[in-house]
Amino acid sequence: MDGNATYVRDSGELASDIPTETMFELFDPQKNYSSAKLTYTWDLGNGEVIQGTEPVVRYHYSTSGNYTLRLKVGVDVTKYAPAITGVYSMDVQVLDAIKHIELRGPSDYEVSQNTSLAFHVDGSPPMWVCWRFLPNCEPDPMGGCTLTMLYENTLRLNHTFTSTGVHCLDISVRNDISKLQSSFSLYVRRSNNPHKLFILSCAAILVATFSFITVIACRPLHHSRSQIAASSNAVFLKNQDSDGQSAIRLNFSSVERGEKEPLLSQHGTQYCS
Repeated sequence: MDGNATYVRDSGELASDIPTETMFELFDPQKNYSSAKLTYTWDLGNGEVIQGTEPVVRYHYSTSGNYTLRLKVGVDVTKYAPAITGVYSMDVQVLDAIKHIELRGPSDYEVSQNTSLAFHVDGSPPMWVCWRFLPNCEPDPMGGCTLTMLYENTLRLNHTFTSTGVHCLDISVRNDISKLQSSFSLYVRRSNNPHKLFILSCAAILVATFSFITVIACRPLHHSRSQIAASSNAVFLKNQDSDGQSAIRLNFSSVERGEKEPLLSQHGTQYCS
């Protein structure tokens, strides 16, 4: 149900700032005190004392904590007999009722990103929390919720939205004295960086291009050798040695720029029999 419902259990747990009514019931089956006058002195344990002739007292505790409620009952049977006094006490625990759930943070998020949501619950822990996300706020009567035990006043949820639009978050929180249900509307938008992949691809291409230019610029030695080889002429000479056997010698001669010399120079008789 919406709002908070506060109730008192037999264990003596009460809610702070909630009107409370306590009644004293006299058990007198033989009617011995039917004509007696009774007085009641209520000590609430917080410094407040209430006196009266009614067996009912109405009060409330402003702050949570542990208190001892004491009742002193005075009975005047006759004007000649001394008054009879009875003292009764009970320990009570006063808890804070759950009155509000607050979302601390933005109400709009991005799709496909791990989102952290923080909520403040102003009740006395421990509390049982049951929550579920509804895409596009469509009701799901058959769907369940995730149950979590909360030992503090801050609830943190991690969720990744898979679609854009308005989503709803239903939260139900209860402790020993109260229960509160609430719903939050969350707007999910597209990512602010739709071209992130394109930018990364362009950056990779630029890095590869610069690397290639750097490698080319750092090879002057190999480039010079290529030029020297291109500007040299090979001269093949076949001469006859003194033993009558032929030998081939390979000589290199540099050619200045602008000069021309045949690749194969012939000197003397090339073939001898």
